[in-house]
Amino acid sequence: MRSEQEMLHTILQFARKDERVRAVIMNGSRANPHAPRDIFQDYDIVFLVSSMDSFIQERGWIRHFGELIIMQTPDEHTRLTSTSRDRFAFLMLFTDGNRIDLTLCPTENIAKWHRDSLSVLLLDKDGLVKPFPPPSLQDYETVPPTAQTYTDACNEFWWGSTYVAKGLWRHELSYAKFMLDRPVRDMLHLMLEWRIGIQTDFTADPGKQGKYLERHLEPDLWTTYIQTFANADYEHMWQSLFIMGNLFREVAWKVANHYGYKYPIQDDQRVTNYLHHVKALPADATDIY
Repeated sequence: MRSEQEMLHTILQFARKDERVRAVIMNGSRANPHAPRDIFQDYDIVFLVSSMDSFIQERGWIRHFGELIIMQTPDEHTRLTSTSRDRFAFLMLFTDGNRIDLTLCPTENIAKWHRDSLSVLLLDKDGLVKPFPPPSLQDYETVPPTAQTYTDACNEFWWGSTYVAKGLWRHELSYAKFMLDRPVRDMLHLMLEWRIGIQTDFTADPGKQGKYLERHLEPDLWTTYIQTFANADYEHMWQSLFIMGNLFREVAWKVANHYGYKYPIQDDQRVTNYLHHVKALPADATDIY
């Protein structure tokens, strides 16, 4: 597996030789000095190019970076014409295990280009790019809840829980699992992120899909959180749903108390009672109540 030094050399060697590439920017976790380093980190690279269409139409240049296992081009089938595209991405996994997520952006769109706060300028042939500030998590920080976003998150959690119950009673495994993760787990993650934000003045990074939650949650909350993951057993999924409800309630109360918001206790109690009622319904029930 090529080292970071070797990969960056390969990327910059190509960029320096190809006249179409005018600047190179690296963003993402490799631009974050606080991100943990491991063998699965991608190279998130942006090429500012003078001719994006030529890269898209003829792709032999990809071989410079290595032999592919698989590639994805998520912008391939957009309805935009090549002249009006503002970006085009090549997501490339190579046979040595390295991955480059390479995004092409036309130089003429530099004024409209969004600068990711986790960015490092690696090459600028023409002085196109204004100097970058030190990379930071500014674009990825958790936003404190307003009274409305807090209320909406609580409502979505408890509303979504009723869909999980329906799927579990019907023994619709994939449907119940999907609803347990979205929206129910999504809202639990959001509440946990707000809790972490309160404790750290919103400077901590919970990570994409909560991948760093273990770092920041109190040990008892983390212990409860890991119990929310179930296998395909329906009884275990019911238990997970109720544990998620208990954890959501505990954390949501703390967030509400911090901001002086009102926790919807009546929604909580009514839905929780409904969930227990549905769980107890016989399989041949003809009425809910």
